[in-house]
Amino acid sequence: MANSSAEYIQHHLQNMTFGRLPEGYVRYDGSVVEADMWTMALSGTEATDMGFMALHLDTLGFSLLTGLFFITLFRFVAKRATVDTPNGLQNAVEMVVDFVQDIVRDTFHGKSPVIAPLAMSIFVWIFLMNSLKWLPVDYIPGLAHALGADYFKIVPTADPNGTFGISLGVFILIIFYSFKMKGAGGFIKELSFTPFTHWALIPFNLFLEILGLLTKPLSLALRLFGNMYAGEVVFILIALLPFFLQWTLYVPWAIFHILVIPLQAFIFMVLTIVYLSQAHEEHH
Repeated sequence: MANSSAEYIQHHLQNMTFGRLPEGYVRYDGSVVEADMWTMALSGTEATDMGFMALHLDTLGFSLLTGLFFITLFRFVAKRATVDTPNGLQNAVEMVVDFVQDIVRDTFHGKSPVIAPLAMSIFVWIFLMNSLKWLPVDYIPGLAHALGADYFKIVPTADPNGTFGISLGVFILIIFYSFKMKGAGGFIKELSFTPFTHWALIPFNLFLEILGLLTKPLSLALRLFGNMYAGEVVFILIALLPFFLQWTLYVPWAIFHILVIPLQAFIFMVLTIVYLSQAHEEHH
């Protein structure tokens, strides 16, 4: 039972991976790769051996699907928005827009037409990706297995590649606005003379500031991934229990995620706004 449980957990935490295997590689099924080839991984070891350039097709696919759903839904509401008789869906969307605008107004101290739409996109997109966690852990992977996919994980934010991809985009914007608003000289001067203003401490300042700058995307990605991955593991462990215990524990844990799922999206959005606000501020 221990071995089958371990295999079950490992299987549900393995992404559908597409990557390159080198010539002479011995595959999981015992076959030998005759020439370098791009193929689907047959095991977790193969996925690891494919290296950095491997693609997690399930993460990419569900990220695109949730993003497309977000764009389609909000466009649908915007096209049919009315002042006289707004429906429930329009009211819900307007509540989200007003909520994000209030957060941006209170948190962002610069002037930019990009920040509010960016914050709303991050919040709603991450919320939708996190919400996939509410689906029972065996439904979608079971359907994928019936269609011939050996591995399938549907929550993009439970994959560090997904969360690092989002945080890397935020980091690029931080660097871009730091140079745009402060200039190259101003940004370098800020890094060199913070927190200490003496020229002799410039190397120490640079070490601290560059380290702090690099930890921003790292903290964004790992915080979101850690919470979503831990929740996924608990859902998988619950699925291993007898049926009468599954629903006894699954329902409270799912209800608990009613708080966790939007909270993690909210934290990621607020930190993004704070970091971009800092990038717009001139240091004195």
